[in-house]
Amino acid sequence: MAGGDLRRLFLLLQRSRNLCTRALFTGFTTDGGYAELMLARAGYVFSLGAAAPADPAAVAPLLCAGMIGYRAYRKARPALKAGGGPLALYGFGSAARLLLAVARADGHAVYVHTRPGDLRKQEQARAAGAAWAGGSDAAPPHRPAAAIILAPAGGLVPAALAAVERGATVVCAGIHMSDIPAFPYAALWHERELCSVANLTRSDGAAFLARAAELSLTAATERFPLDQANSALHAVRSGALSGSAVLVPAA
Repeated sequence: MAGGDLRRLFLLLQRSRNLCTRALFTGFTTDGGYAELMLARAGYVFSLGAAAPADPAAVAPLLCAGMIGYRAYRKARPALKAGGGPLALYGFGSAARLLLAVARADGHAVYVHTRPGDLRKQEQARAAGAAWAGGSDAAPPHRPAAAIILAPAGGLVPAALAAVERGATVVCAGIHMSDIPAFPYAALWHERELCSVANLTRSDGAAFLARAAELSLTAATERFPLDQANSALHAVRSGALSGSAVLVPAA
């Protein structure tokens, strides 16, 4: 195989690594997610470089919510550039807070949809720079050119498709999502696109960490001792957090 062919094969493998049919995930399919030390292959780790904050706990949201959110954002960018319109985010958790800062830096107005009646989250979104914030059942002032669904609720898919403009892209960013209810073909017509993201590629991670360093991105965190992981999950599900939940092992 010629050198050029080998390089193309290598790039293809790099791009599709997130779609591996035998993927293993530390802390999910493989033990060791909360170990004090671990050994990892150099090809599967990232250099934090200038993105590393002084507080190690502040890195956690960047490496999970930040990177997955950024891959979803990359999927939405072609529609945003073509349409020139705003970006809609459904859900306002860790990923949305970081995405809001990146999208605003790129010149996009951002609309944030929360659970209907969640005025606290809506006020947090406006304070963070959202051009508009309202319930998932409310219409923003203009039709977005793209929407990213960060909440694991399949019912938001028809709502997002109905809200975006023609030619827009709707990205489902959750690893898990409840079933999507039936919706009329008219909601998808006019070349609207619906897609999902699966994990991330090395390119996504490197690009996001570069943006994080460029923008001095930081995430507000709320720490929980490791033995209070269930309390942290409950706080996330109930929407009671103002920042990202971070589990901290005992010293």
